[in-house]
Amino acid sequence: MYDLVLLHPPTVYDFRKEMLFTGPISDVVPSSPVFEMYPIGLTSIGDYLERFGLKVKIINIANRMLLNPNFDVEKKIRKIKTKAFGIDLHWLPHAHGSVELAKIVKKYHPDTPVMFGGLSSTYFHKELIQYPSIDFVVRGDTTEKLILMLLNKLEAEADSFFEIPNLTWKREGKYYHNDMTYVPDSLDEFEHPGYRYVIGSVFKYFNLLDPLPYKGWLQYPNTAILTSKGCTYNCLICGGSRDAYELNCNRKKLVMRSPKKMLEDIALIQRFTRAPIFLLNDIRQGGKEYVDEFLSGLEKMDLKNEIVFELFNYADEEFFERLNRAMPKYSIELTLESADEDIRKYNGKLPCTNAKVIEMLQYALNHGCAKIDLFFMTGIPNQDYDSALRNIDFCETIHKECGESTKISYFVAPLSPFLDPGSPAFENPEKYGYKKFCQKLEDFRAAMKQPSWKNMLSYETNKMTREDIVRATYDSALRLNQFKYRNNLVSKEVHDEVAYKIEKSVEFLRQLDEFALLPQEEQAAELVKIKEEVDQINRHSICGKNELKWEVKKLYANFLSLTYIGFELFVDDMIKRVKCRLGIIDRNIVAPSNIRK
Repeated sequence: MYDLVLLHPPTVYDFRKEMLFTGPISDVVPSSPVFEMYPIGLTSIGDYLERFGLKVKIINIANRMLLNPNFDVEKKIRKIKTKAFGIDLHWLPHAHGSVELAKIVKKYHPDTPVMFGGLSSTYFHKELIQYPSIDFVVRGDTTEKLILMLLNKLEAEADSFFEIPNLTWKREGKYYHNDMTYVPDSLDEFEHPGYRYVIGSVFKYFNLLDPLPYKGWLQYPNTAILTSKGCTYNCLICGGSRDAYELNCNRKKLVMRSPKKMLEDIALIQRFTRAPIFLLNDIRQGGKEYVDEFLSGLEKMDLKNEIVFELFNYADEEFFERLNRAMPKYSIELTLESADEDIRKYNGKLPCTNAKVIEMLQYALNHGCAKIDLFFMTGIPNQDYDSALRNIDFCETIHKECGESTKISYFVAPLSPFLDPGSPAFENPEKYGYKKFCQKLEDFRAAMKQPSWKNMLSYETNKMTREDIVRATYDSALRLNQFKYRNNLVSKEVHDEVAYKIEKSVEFLRQLDEFALLPQEEQAAELVKIKEEVDQINRHSICGKNELKWEVKKLYANFLSLTYIGFELFVDDMIKRVKCRLGIIDRNIVAPSNIRK
């Protein structure tokens, strides 16, 4: 019997039966269009609860469905014995799958509480709690303590939950929304991510497949560390912007994980893998002293893994010199969004001149940067079709000015499928150049089931319709693909495959528009005919499947090291359970009201 089972849903349930042309909505992230990669917050929850002797299991339902077409979700859920279920709705594309998964849980476990959590759950908590299959919504960006408090209350068979901050709940047809007063100003108590928990759970529960982060993780185990919550930037379309965090989570200021904790994470990760370690969010938000302490710590480590830094703004030459001294191998990621300086500045993304962008890239290359990923976007305010295509012209300029370096990788992708709830543009669409088609949670659930990704889009801009955004995306991707091949950045095989997929994608969109005019039964029959072919096109439709990958000669550390970690964690878990039984560890905690002013 588990104390809590955490389930990660697919985007649409059941995507295996539905004909969904998702297009390029996931081409620049590790997971597939099913978005089977679960939020790293799940591992932190598991790690925190198990410190108090609880048994917590993560089951990546989306990934299990991807790995095995015959995987029986209902059979799996029916056999689970747990005191509570948790389902994440962090990224809004899971709006459909998460609620449907909750319905299945209640079908087989009608008396077992079901809780939701994540940023999208927080935003739509008042709607979620009205579903009969959902009992609680734990709101905010840091919920580990709150979930422990809730589990304690459930075990005590409490009738009310007013004492738990940030909680949305219901009793006898009435809905309650407790004030969001728990906004921790330190992240060091929690593991983001909890890789110790993931490795330990494999050994404790003898199941490798359930907690896998995404399809292909065993072949290419990317790892990531969350460096902060909140943001000092206020990009218009970002659900993690300064305004969005304050509106949604009552987080008024940035909070960073300490350099000490991040260094401990890196030391643990390189004990089991040699894959790149991504630092999520720009560490420079913590200030110069923070960066110096972290990089000085890296210098003292016997660092074996490549570290990938995300940059939100211009970095000078001194910064790249410092990175080069601190570690044997590093890379960077930059989301430029647009080559047009005015558009970029308006949106709040990398507000510096193109000359400064090129200067920064030159600094990085001159000081040992192994790989640079540059991301452009279609579907942003004030961008018309011609502006979108100018992004590729800027790629040409960068390539020439940076000595035709093959270390720079270029990507273009649409803002899709949805405009982020909580972002300034979502909250004030007309002010910032948007027209919204989706407002309520049910709107997004319905949008995810549209056969065409064009009709999944929850918005249009002041310069482009949905059709324009789709056309700009494919025409930009086609030009970018030609640019890459012309400059030996991709092979002929990759170029030809991407060109073919773009051509087929445009054809599918035309067919789907025609099918939409047919009676419903005829339309369904036509969709069935093209499903198999569409499924083959859905992944990596506008870039090569390996373009986002970093070259890694050895993916894993030695087997003995991994076995030792597992044994170490297993023993540690047994000790904690004994301490809990003896009353040495008290799980009856209180989450303080510590809103940062």
